[in-house]
Amino acid sequence: MKRVRVVVALAGALTLTPIPATAATPAFTLSGGVSAPIHSMADAVRETVYVDSGLDLDGDGTRDRVTADIIRPSTTGRVPVIMDASPYYQSAGRGNESEVKTYDSAGVPVKFPLFYDNYFVPRGYAVVLVDFLGTNRSRGCVDVGGQSEIASGTAVIDWLNGRRTGYTTLTGTATKTASWSTGAVGMIGKSWDGSIANGVAATGIDGLKTIVPIAAISSWYDWFRSDGVAYPGYSSPTGLGSRFENANASSRCGAVRTQMTNGSPANGDYTAMWQARDFVRNASRVKASIFAIHGLNDLNVKTLQYGQFWDAVPATVPKKLWFSQTAHVDPFDFRRGEWVATLHRWFDRWLLNVPNGIENEPQVSAERAPNQWADDQTWPPAGTVGTVLRPSSSGLGTSPGTGTAAFTDNGSATPSSWLSGSNTGRVIYSTAPLTSDLRVAGTSSITVTVSSSTPTAHLTAYLVDYGPARVRTGEGIRTLTTESCWGESRAGDDACYRNTEATTGNVDAQIIARGWADLANYASLSTPRTITPGTKYSMTFRLSTTDHVIPAGHRLGLLIGGTDSSAIVRPSQLPRLTVDLAGTSVRVPMRGSVPAASADPMTATSVSAGTTSALG
Repeated sequence: MKRVRVVVALAGALTLTPIPATAATPAFTLSGGVSAPIHSMADAVRETVYVDSGLDLDGDGTRDRVTADIIRPSTTGRVPVIMDASPYYQSAGRGNESEVKTYDSAGVPVKFPLFYDNYFVPRGYAVVLVDFLGTNRSRGCVDVGGQSEIASGTAVIDWLNGRRTGYTTLTGTATKTASWSTGAVGMIGKSWDGSIANGVAATGIDGLKTIVPIAAISSWYDWFRSDGVAYPGYSSPTGLGSRFENANASSRCGAVRTQMTNGSPANGDYTAMWQARDFVRNASRVKASIFAIHGLNDLNVKTLQYGQFWDAVPATVPKKLWFSQTAHVDPFDFRRGEWVATLHRWFDRWLLNVPNGIENEPQVSAERAPNQWADDQTWPPAGTVGTVLRPSSSGLGTSPGTGTAAFTDNGSATPSSWLSGSNTGRVIYSTAPLTSDLRVAGTSSITVTVSSSTPTAHLTAYLVDYGPARVRTGEGIRTLTTESCWGESRAGDDACYRNTEATTGNVDAQIIARGWADLANYASLSTPRTITPGTKYSMTFRLSTTDHVIPAGHRLGLLIGGTDSSAIVRPSQLPRLTVDLAGTSVRVPMRGSVPAASADPMTATSVSAGTTSALG
């Protein structure tokens, strides 16, 4: 296999005094404005600590200890920590190559998944990989976004800051301290890992300086449900969590599994269990800076997850955001060189206190076409206005509609069938061709006034860009056979990873935002109401967050349908739905001229509809 050595060059040298070390070898030095690789991976310290979580969820009479594997430079200077807490280190693995942790015969960690250790340890950082309670070498229970997983992160941060006890073994009494740590921690991770970074940040814990959530969840209700309607697959957190339990958790955590099952009713109600796993409600406590990354076509962890967290975090928190055209993909695999360089500067700024000014640079970078990126100083960009558009017999515009439109839910429609015109179980309204580019940036919402012929009804809504485009397809990447190397390899831990390239194709329609709801929850997500056939109900529900430019000449469309079988479960009785146009509207955050309506029917033959993949 071919290996290509990659050297990242960064301009803009800085003059400053580093954090002082306590020996002749400094903890870090700068070269070209960034921390330089001055430490050897060959003699890096590798060790494990078992930290008291304060919980006894497995009910064995002793407090659960969370396991953290550590690799750090061999220096007497104090160093900051890059932490990735995960349930996957002995199951699904991490990264595009599904790397797992390995250990030698004495239990000392050898393989640290991902490139973080290879790249950052030589530059004066420690990397700490934490096993969620109930997974791999930790005790306790898996509770899917609950107190166990938040404690998996907060306990280790507390230990790194001298506020909690760590031990040399899983059950012994000999203690271990983090005398080598500055106490500054940055949490990073994709998917479930990044979700817990969001949750830990929402506790406001001291010592957590930054988080880098990649395709991460901010509300677990919104991963399993959408405004009262369930997504197919896992019906509750119980099924997901049980896939990653270790043997101890599998045998001892029945009470936790029962609690999750009882707290996630199939009817989609928002319960106290979901509230405890909703990090948005405590986002006002966030103090750590945030660098978030999300794929606009990610239907696994949908973009609403970060949109709502971004909006709820205090305005004083420094934030940065990348939107790609990919699905559930790490930026290391779609923008590798720029990602490593930017992450390097981000961690230098918040963990080493290097005044490199990254927080003053453009806040958002969005992929407009495959490998074509555009930046904005703030997000949503200046000039974005929430604009109300209304469907009518004249199309989609600003004037209210009159009368009704009806369709029958057959329970088997897909995005492609709806947009191609081969399925009539929906209605579509469109603007006229745009006279100038229109940017949609933020989180839209729709209010639908509708009556149902049955006591059960599910709703779907899309915003659609009608017009030809070249886009990423599928997950958005293809893995190649060549490699590039990022950092220093050592025995048992290679710094080289397979390269990728974009998968692309031509389409004539793109779904840019979507949402789903159960009409029974029109008045409350926690308490469904009885639906009386023939009676009109108004329901407002959320569409996904987006950042998309609709080019001049394209049209903006609104689709309203019943069951999107690719995304939600069907109702027990399939209804005929009648939409009251006067009571229906969509609020869209947009920058540009408000488009005029057009009654011309819209269909598409090739559709970019997003991709659902396994959480991981």
